[in-house]
Amino acid sequence: MLLRSLLSGDFQNFLITLCLMLPAVVICLTIHECAHGVTARVLGDRTAERAGRLTLDPMAHIDPVGFLCMLLLGFGWARPVPVNVSGFRMKNRKVGMAIVALAGPISNLLTALVSYIIVLLLSRVPSNAVFLETLSMFFLYIASLSVGLGVFNLIPVHPLDGSRVLDAFLPFRLQAKLQQYQSVILLVVIFIVYFGLLDTLIARIDNGILQIAYRIIRPML
Repeated sequence: MLLRSLLSGDFQNFLITLCLMLPAVVICLTIHECAHGVTARVLGDRTAERAGRLTLDPMAHIDPVGFLCMLLLGFGWARPVPVNVSGFRMKNRKVGMAIVALAGPISNLLTALVSYIIVLLLSRVPSNAVFLETLSMFFLYIASLSVGLGVFNLIPVHPLDGSRVLDAFLPFRLQAKLQQYQSVILLVVIFIVYFGLLDTLIARIDNGILQIAYRIIRPML
């Protein structure tokens, strides 16, 4: 998003996009990582809590490189939340790890839903105020970035969350086999994302969440 704005040559538009995207990216990444930690704590593991990661303080979660990628390219990462599966109360710890891994992307999709509800409600306010238009654009960025981050992290390749979900259902031998080709798989994923081959899927999910948001607030309109 920001990279496209920069390459467009419109410096004013670039500055506006930058000012809105900076806090939007921080919010998306922070919620994602905090969700991992909170879910692990609910399952019984206190590792993230002891590490100070059960917080919405961005400084506890942001990774500089991942933040920059998220800002420029629309996908990225934060500092991984430490999880010790031996602390889980449930017997099937692989499933517990999968639940913790899913918490991040799910939190992003829920963030997108809430953001779209706010955008739709703001659109019903009878005002042409620049502030409301800017606020609406800000939540649109949060929604769009959240969907992109959530979908990207569901890709089943290490170190993304999807790999931990997949591990819960694969036999150990197959996991070991896939580990041998992780570098190649990761390069393929980077190729897919870089050339926009994931854009169609993200757009469909994004539109689906928007439709759900509309159905939720329709009785209020």
